[in-house]
Amino acid sequence: MTHFLKAWILAIGLILTPAALSAQEALPEAPVVNPAAASELEAADVPAAAEAPASGLDPALYTPMKPTPGIGMPVDGGIDFQQQFSETGETAHWINNAILVPMMVGVSLLVLFLLFWVVFRFRRGANPEPSKTTHNTFIEIIWTVIPVLILVVIAVPSISLLARQFEPAPEEALTVKVTGYQWYWGYSYPDNGDFEVISNMLPADEAEARGEPYQLAADNRMVIPVGKPVKLLITAADVIHSFAIPSAWFKLDAVPGRINEKVLQIDREGVYYGQCSELCGARHGFMPITVEVLSEEKFNNWVRANGGTVKGEAEEPVVTEAAANDATSETAPADAAAATN
Repeated sequence: MTHFLKAWILAIGLILTPAALSAQEALPEAPVVNPAAASELEAADVPAAAEAPASGLDPALYTPMKPTPGIGMPVDGGIDFQQQFSETGETAHWINNAILVPMMVGVSLLVLFLLFWVVFRFRRGANPEPSKTTHNTFIEIIWTVIPVLILVVIAVPSISLLARQFEPAPEEALTVKVTGYQWYWGYSYPDNGDFEVISNMLPADEAEARGEPYQLAADNRMVIPVGKPVKLLITAADVIHSFAIPSAWFKLDAVPGRINEKVLQIDREGVYYGQCSELCGARHGFMPITVEVLSEEKFNNWVRANGGTVKGEAEEPVVTEAAANDATSETAPADAAAATN
């Protein structure tokens, strides 16, 4: 019965094969796309918001800070992490340099020594009759206990660092909502009037004119106060992006339909650069992150320059002319009576 079914299946397959081939031949050929036309179409598909010009803020209130070479950006020939300017980053850098690197070097040298020792000590010339030993309790205990101790030494500071990175923000922390778009960033300030800053990569000539590194500089920056915790609410409008600032040891994914939260605090004024760190499409490499860290006074001026309100700043009451006239008429009789007395 099984052979009968197999024969029928094979026969049906042979019958349908010519029909499938003829249908495939009848399909239209794929259109030939001119590369130049394709690049024009790609440029046309970029959202209109991505072409928004710089805000042109009042220079009396805010002038973009010039970056410091080698600070907050990659350097030529660098083999280490970028210099860190946050407490979390300094701790992580110390764990890497004081614990992980020495441990890796030590383990590598030990394994290399054991390899050479085994090759020399147990070569055929020095050991013509190999040992029949299959178990050694002492050695097995050593190669079990030592790796466990190594993992414990690594785990204790690492888990502490991981927990510290995701501690909730304090109540007084400034809130900034970061939204990733294809392919630019948007920064909203709900505590300061909920205005949004659209950030696009600067062209090469403009970046050079402003003294900033090309493909890292943006026309509008995310601005935060120095030494203050900032609660970042990170999301995306289209696909997954990732908001990363290497010199602050900060990285968090921006996922559509989800808001991820993490605290950012940078303890030195300056300009700090990052890039989208999640493959998000054709222009993934052209959506840099530029964070400017200012004193609280300069940050407040930047907020005012963007038409926002300073958090905690009392608004002056607005007195209309009619209300002023009513107040005058109410106080006039009392003043006249006082003059009579």
